[in-house]
Amino acid sequence: MWKRLLGFDPATMKVRTEILAGITTFLTMSYILAVNPAILSLTGMDKGAVFTATAVSSIIATLIMALWAKLPFALAPGMGLNAFFAFTVCLGMGNSWEFALTAVLIEGILFILLTLSNLREAIVNAIPMSLKNAIGAGIGLFIAFIGLQNAGIITSNDSTLVSLGNITSSSPLLALIGIVIVSVLLIRKVKGALLIGILVTTLIGIPMGVTNYRGILDWPPSVAPTFFKFDFSGIFTPQMGLTVFTLLFLDMFDTIGTLVGVSTRAGMMKDGKIPNAKQAFMADAVGTTLGAMLGTSTVSTYVESSSGVAQGGRSGMTALTVAAGFIIALLFSPLFLSIPGAATCPVLVLVGLFMLSPIKDIDL
Repeated sequence: MWKRLLGFDPATMKVRTEILAGITTFLTMSYILAVNPAILSLTGMDKGAVFTATAVSSIIATLIMALWAKLPFALAPGMGLNAFFAFTVCLGMGNSWEFALTAVLIEGILFILLTLSNLREAIVNAIPMSLKNAIGAGIGLFIAFIGLQNAGIITSNDSTLVSLGNITSSSPLLALIGIVIVSVLLIRKVKGALLIGILVTTLIGIPMGVTNYRGILDWPPSVAPTFFKFDFSGIFTPQMGLTVFTLLFLDMFDTIGTLVGVSTRAGMMKDGKIPNAKQAFMADAVGTTLGAMLGTSTVSTYVESSSGVAQGGRSGMTALTVAAGFIIALLFSPLFLSIPGAATCPVLVLVGLFMLSPIKDIDL
């Protein structure tokens, strides 16, 4: 019964393989538990509440993917989308984080409606491939820039806009050490390289005076500071319309591109189509809507799911294992909240560089 519920085929799949695939996916994407609170807290949001909202929204969306779509893909608040939330909508446009959360809520509801009406795929198909490929690369550069800026490796300059920071001081130096550590781990194809790199860099930051150690285990922080904190006063303004449209645009390509890419790699495409695509899109849409209610940015399907697919994950059991990983991670909130911005910088920089790969598909 449970195997049928998860789309598990005993003839072609093994329980051990699916579980190991899920663990692999979780290890490769769990860095978001450190990075997302670090980014969104810059807008004034409570860091602990964002951590819990990140984990819970990931759990819910990934469970929908596991039990309804029956696919081995995991979801969490998306990189790039969280940067747009914090640095463009809030810090750049001068809006409150409550305004930004309202935009995410509206986007999620629109996504549910678009998915139910099948308009989502039609909209994506109408946009030129060159633009689709360019968007990911542009967001990648933006994320890498933010990582370098947060660590103090680059700073603002009135004459040249940006300049090199004091890279021999503690925070920039720790970030550079972290970039080397994570790069070596990635080159050596170590599972969970990003998470391991963050933790090692955080430990190095203790004697350097950068890391503020808070402990390892505790109950999850309350989401009360961010729960249902919406600002509907500007719902009919041009700024809200622009923000919602941009979030829709970014999330649409992010999810479609990830689902197509990972499904192709897994050999799961049937007649050029993603199996249970509508249910997979709904997991994204519901995750985004509930994530906004809890207090986090747009939830999206993670390209890191390809790491679990490479290990043989083919059913919802892989996604179910990822959800279990996020449930366990909820108890490690002090550890994740101890991680300084300098330790998350390497992930932002290297994930940003990974996102440049679509450039090769643009006909220049």
